[in-house]
Amino acid sequence: MNIGQAARASGVSAKMVRHYESLGLLGSVARTDSGYRQYRAADVHTLRFIKRSRDLGFSMAEIAELVSLWHDQGRASASVKQIAQAHVDELEKRIEAMQAMRRTLQNLLQHCHGDARPDCPILDDLSGSR
Repeated sequence: MNIGQAARASGVSAKMVRHYESLGLLGSVARTDSGYRQYRAADVHTLRFIKRSRDLGFSMAEIAELVSLWHDQGRASASVKQIAQAHVDELEKRIEAMQAMRRTLQNLLQHCHGDARPDCPILDDLSGSR
């Protein structure tokens, strides 16, 4: 199938298909005599794997490792679990940081009158005046 068909079948754009190919995530893709890419069902399956990994927030480096492990029949599942656990740990840190931001903003909102007066604790906090 051509790049447009592969993109539609995998749920990613043709631009991203090219990008993933340039990163080496698809391996070598067959080409016609005129240079057009020809994708196989296995390539589409890999593209879906990449898309699902991206949807879960894995980095491109992590996805490269996961794709490599996925294709390696001699892999140890511990290697996969280690990558996933590190990603969960990072997500937890980001969630905690976002919750702290939310608490700070909620506190600032409670102290802002939101009326015609010029004084604003939100702006004071952002400027470091508080």
